[in-house]
Amino acid sequence: MSSYVVTGVSRGIGWAFLNHLSDDPRNTVIGIVRNKPATDQRVVSELGGRSNITILEADLNRYGDLKRVAAETEVVTGGKLDYLVANAAYITSFDAFPGIGDLGQTPQELTDELHKLLDTNVLANIHLYNLFMPQILKGKAKKVVVISTGVADIDWTNDYELEGNALYGISKAAMNMVTSKFHAQYRKDGVLFLSICPGLVDSGHFNEPTAEDKAKLQILFEKFSRYSPDFKGLDDPASAVKAVMWVIENSSIEQGDGGRFLSHFKNKQWL
Repeated sequence: MSSYVVTGVSRGIGWAFLNHLSDDPRNTVIGIVRNKPATDQRVVSELGGRSNITILEADLNRYGDLKRVAAETEVVTGGKLDYLVANAAYITSFDAFPGIGDLGQTPQELTDELHKLLDTNVLANIHLYNLFMPQILKGKAKKVVVISTGVADIDWTNDYELEGNALYGISKAAMNMVTSKFHAQYRKDGVLFLSICPGLVDSGHFNEPTAEDKAKLQILFEKFSRYSPDFKGLDDPASAVKAVMWVIENSSIEQGDGGRFLSHFKNKQWL
């Protein structure tokens, strides 16, 4: 039916993508991870070793690895790819709660963490897009998606004084622009590029917070409740993936969606 490449499928949203997409045996689903044996084992134990799943191993920060898995994907798909989902991302606890001014008190750590975030969340995805573009151009759907975040939205940050995740938000805002620039180049070829925020998803990053972190989380969730009175807390990865896939399937260049930064509601409502 359709072919998919999804990065970072070992856990969280990525695993939910792998499960959801491979549930249709007509789909061909290729997952890219850093630890292939562990993910292969999980596919066997939790998904019954579905034959339409192929797990490939790569460190996204190594161009040679990306080039190799692009070539390995060609063997699986026959050189034609319908969907590319850039899900993998580096997330650090360093900037989870402090404001960017507070992060400046440890300048070397700020420098190191921002470099890691930009290398993984931006530069690696530029290479990913470029290396898989020949296959996307030959595919039927021709859709390329990066999983983004509402904290990359300037207006939301300003209106609700969202101080946390400053460096992560910077990296994702940069990737949103990258996606837009790819749209500007490949629109004429019929390739749809999208940045999609899946909402606030329970992917383990809020596990075992300190007492101080709990207090900051309470303040943050109060802001979220003011922003969205219907906000009930974290979404589960499976529900988030279904919402994101609905946006992907119902978006097109013809509707003016190319290069846009959208929520899981297909608008700018992040929660």
